[in-house]
Amino acid sequence: MSEQVKAVIFDFGGVFIDSPFAALAAAATERGLSPEDLALAVFGAYDTDTDHPWHRLERGEVTLEDARNAIMADAELPDGTVLDPFELLGSLAGGGVRDEMVHFCTELRARGLVTGLLTNNAKEFEEFWKPLLPLDDLFHDVVDSSEVGLRKPDPRIYHLALERLCVTPGQTVFVDDAPGNVAAAETVGIRSVLIGHERSAVGPAIEGIRALVEGVTPR
Repeated sequence: MSEQVKAVIFDFGGVFIDSPFAALAAAATERGLSPEDLALAVFGAYDTDTDHPWHRLERGEVTLEDARNAIMADAELPDGTVLDPFELLGSLAGGGVRDEMVHFCTELRARGLVTGLLTNNAKEFEEFWKPLLPLDDLFHDVVDSSEVGLRKPDPRIYHLALERLCVTPGQTVFVDDAPGNVAAAETVGIRSVLIGHERSAVGPAIEGIRALVEGVTPR
């Protein structure tokens, strides 16, 4: 029998703001590339944790400028061109806040659940993403990969988030828009919800989280 859910841990991008993966797909189409090729060239294989410059950036090991230079030195797109990551980041910026998810998180905390944020991020982006949400009101704890030196899908960052919230994997639900991050959480023993990249996916994701919290089968 499953343990009662006491905590919900959320990803940031793609959960509380519009998905950068959806924006990346649009950027790839504009350049006549597949989203997979563009993502791999700039961000590396996102369902693993490697020494790719972007992964090192999200672990706080290198600066944004260092990561940019390394990516431009090594990453070649299928058409033979090299894309400046800053150009791509500009097209990924500006995702709107998903108020429905914000309200749902507020509801969960008001019901007495523990809430946490677990985000892969770069130190240089802090001044842009943190003001988008009332973090202290929504979350009991925030784990930023660039601050702790670990990033999803490394199992250690999930264990760190659980430890800081004082809950076990079986007491926790995790929501993310990256399949690799969800798979890693489930390997740790955390029940998870994969949210789709479009805004229309927010409602079904909330229903899925609510079902796990309440111990019922979603419709």
